[in-house]
Amino acid sequence: MSATTTTATPTTTAVGAIAGRRTHLAVRALQSLLALFLAIAGAAPKLVAHPSATESFDRIGYGDRYMYLVGSLELVGAIALVIPILSGVSALALMGLMIGAFITQVTVFDKQYALTPAVFFVLLALVARVRRNHTAQLIARVRRHL
Repeated sequence: MSATTTTATPTTTAVGAIAGRRTHLAVRALQSLLALFLAIAGAAPKLVAHPSATESFDRIGYGDRYMYLVGSLELVGAIALVIPILSGVSALALMGLMIGAFITQVTVFDKQYALTPAVFFVLLALVARVRRNHTAQLIARVRRHL
């Protein structure tokens, strides 16, 4: 092993650690922003039966029960998004919710706000990708207890 190889490895590792930390912090900030938006702008109107939410769900044809279900899923997903071991699986679950929201926007609401769930889907996919190790850890823990 040459001195060049030995010297390059710690430097490369240090640069990787710095980049890894920056990525972690950026994704953590993204998770927090997504969680806030999903809880406040997404779940809250549904859970308090704000007229805009009730009108939308009446237009969809599912009514109040479905509205409360979706609001609850958004709130639980938002909370789980900021819990480290649950963040990856939460992002995956919320991606599924965003697919449903996108389809609803396109088919029921004439594509009026279809871009919103699409953008959220991409951001959640980024979180799921970066937090895939958390998902693997969660799966390993669940398997140990089965």
